[in-house]
Amino acid sequence: MKNWLRKDISVAVMFLVPSGVGFAMFYLIPFIMGVIYSFMDNTIDGHFVGLDNYRELLASNSFRKAAYNTFYFTAVSVPLMLLLSLGLAILLNKSTYLRKWLRTAYVLPLVVPVASIILIWQMLFDWNGSLNAWLGSFGYARVDWMKTDAARIVVIVVYLWKNMGYNVILFLAGLQQIPKDYYETAQIEGAGRLRQFGNITLVYLTSTMFFVVIMSIINSFKVFRETYLIAGDYPHDSIYMMQHYMNNMFMSMDIQKLTAAATLMFGCILLIVLGMFALERRHRQFME
Repeated sequence: MKNWLRKDISVAVMFLVPSGVGFAMFYLIPFIMGVIYSFMDNTIDGHFVGLDNYRELLASNSFRKAAYNTFYFTAVSVPLMLLLSLGLAILLNKSTYLRKWLRTAYVLPLVVPVASIILIWQMLFDWNGSLNAWLGSFGYARVDWMKTDAARIVVIVVYLWKNMGYNVILFLAGLQQIPKDYYETAQIEGAGRLRQFGNITLVYLTSTMFFVVIMSIINSFKVFRETYLIAGDYPHDSIYMMQHYMNNMFMSMDIQKLTAAATLMFGCILLIVLGMFALERRHRQFME
């Protein structure tokens, strides 16, 4: 026993056990129970009904609308996030004027509470908000941003603004790991900036880029918090997300549809993440 306690693995286990117990109690066990409930007709003395709950879920117009909006938001926001954060990281990696202050500015949204952030965006995009006042001063008509299809643009902008700083930090760390000798050698051999970017920068940022894409996809599925605080319980149809649907099912105590929707959402995220890991593994083998 004394010999075991002296080993590093014993110390690691002792530190991991409290976290593991908490993870199992509040995440793993409830998730497994949710998956089981998705195949039952009731949470109390329920009977196994197979895939009936999933069939009803897929036949629901509200679920299909929520799923379409969620995947549309992910398909649009994640590429924009990748391009903007990489571009900003490249600019901040150079000797830009006020570079330190700009780095701090991009990180600030990560530490400011979401509720405080949403108050600012509500003041900006409200019918009587600052943006409509500016548009009116230039002779443009007011836009009810949160009651039209423009609400989707607002949510995408808020998502980009909130999460871009974290990705910029990751890309900056990756850029600073690239040896400058490679760029100097490429310049001597006559390679232009575009070729240097494609053959040096992107190659060495591949692992960072895969991680950024995975984290951006996961965060895009968690945009409900911002959407709920901006638009309330019943948002415009264009920003009715999967979390809205599951929240409504919870309020009506339809646990079967709630757990089925959560299981499908988890399955989709898992398939996307596994696909990204498979692509990253193939790319690494190709580079070797």
